[in-house]
Amino acid sequence: MSASRPTVVLIHGGFVDGSGWRGVYDRLRAIGHDVRIAQNPTLSLTGDVTTVKQVLDDIDGPAVLVGHSYGGVVATEAGNDARVSGLVYIAAFAPDAGESVNILIADPPPGAPVPPILPPRDGYLFLDRDKFAGSFAGDLPDDEAAFMADSQVPWGVDALGGAVSQASWRTKPSWYLVAADDHMIPPPAQREMAERAGSTVREVPGSHSVYVSQPQATADIIHTAAEALS
Repeated sequence: MSASRPTVVLIHGGFVDGSGWRGVYDRLRAIGHDVRIAQNPTLSLTGDVTTVKQVLDDIDGPAVLVGHSYGGVVATEAGNDARVSGLVYIAAFAPDAGESVNILIADPPPGAPVPPILPPRDGYLFLDRDKFAGSFAGDLPDDEAAFMADSQVPWGVDALGGAVSQASWRTKPSWYLVAADDHMIPPPAQREMAERAGSTVREVPGSHSVYVSQPQATADIIHTAAEALS
């Protein structure tokens, strides 16, 4: 692995775990990147930031944090760590100071699809299994989308209320991959967050699961970021 490149740390979002990064992981490793995956409990923002920092503790040198969906909130907060040199958002929330997922989804663009999140159950959220594919994984094969629906990870309500203390994108460079067919985070909202963060933006046709359906496009923007930060 190249000693001059930052280590790539992949951070998953809600309802899923880190295994969805496998295609991106394989492609980055094949071109010489050192890659780690943070397996966040997704119970609270504080707990998930702690998990990322535990990953950073095992890395020699700088890191670039890559967040998908809610993982972008985690990356934004954890990115304030001095060991982080940059951020990559993959169809992700990119909050400013004081913002949480709850705040960012409170005023969706007109006509935006409503994610089929079921009412909280014992402090956890789930997506409606029958609507999972259409909302979260519309460009994946039916069997793969069904597997994701049936293996979804409970997302803690407290995690959605976790507010960022300081937006690391204000002091560190960032990149953003917009998923143009996303039915979870509306593409106009993605573009707006990316513009506010001053991110270098690429856009591809893809669902919210763009990191699974388009691992090459995802790996490409991460590679570009890592090279720029070398």
